[in-house]
Amino acid sequence: MPTKDEKDTFAAENTTGHEWDGIAEFNNPLPRWWLWIFYATIVWSVGYWVVYPSWPLVQSYLPGVLGQSDRADLATTIAEAKQRQGTYLAKIEASDVSEIVADKELFDFASAGGRSAFGLHCSQCHGSGAAGFVGYPNLADDDWLWGGTLADIQHTIQYGIRSDHDETRSNDMPAFLTDETLDKEQINDVAEYVLALSNSGSDAEAAKRGEPLYAENCASCHGDDGKGLREMGGPRLTDAIWLYGGDKASVVKTISFSRKGVMPAWEDKLDPVTIKQLAVYVHSLGGGE
Repeated sequence: MPTKDEKDTFAAENTTGHEWDGIAEFNNPLPRWWLWIFYATIVWSVGYWVVYPSWPLVQSYLPGVLGQSDRADLATTIAEAKQRQGTYLAKIEASDVSEIVADKELFDFASAGGRSAFGLHCSQCHGSGAAGFVGYPNLADDDWLWGGTLADIQHTIQYGIRSDHDETRSNDMPAFLTDETLDKEQINDVAEYVLALSNSGSDAEAAKRGEPLYAENCASCHGDDGKGLREMGGPRLTDAIWLYGGDKASVVKTISFSRKGVMPAWEDKLDPVTIKQLAVYVHSLGGGE
């Protein structure tokens, strides 16, 4: 076993001469196996440059003897995908929305396309999960102003609500205070009656006074029983679903100044296939009829 002096002598004779804070750097040779692997990687890299695209040139690059190209592979993959999609898109274009739903394979494809289109064009107002916001309907429940069948949904998407399209759905609620049809006291009474329809009122006497006012001014759109008239776009007033809020202040504001939400007509913005895909997807969210 070498002595301490022999170790010190060996260390002194086998260093690089670099020393920092009393720590010397040994000049030990690299392991032979590591050197062989290093040399092999050099040979491999040269072979890779020959076989595959590698060094850039002035306006191109070395293509390699195999002529492999990720861009060409991607273009081929996209072309094949478009060809496969084309078959489904042609079927959707030639089919009614009810026929699309009846064909499981076509339905799955249309739903996937509709989900993508919804995220791009509709989620800004209705939310990414279609749960809506104040003033923007929840599309996942079973409350529909103009009907929730496939045909109804397609019509709404295609022509909009109060849009500038000739076929749009439109029925404006009067602004009873602005139009001086009712005064503030009468509006308060009607609001109490409306809230009573959903068992959320607090003033029975006011609600009683508001009942004949409701029958005279509101029943033609919301129905005598407050359950709404879809053909008029009149919302149901007997449930807990409120587009603009169901507290008394919100109801009073709605009666006083009206609400006139607008949904654009997508007929001139989206192709017929995408509109059908959107209708299928929205209908599948759970609230479709």
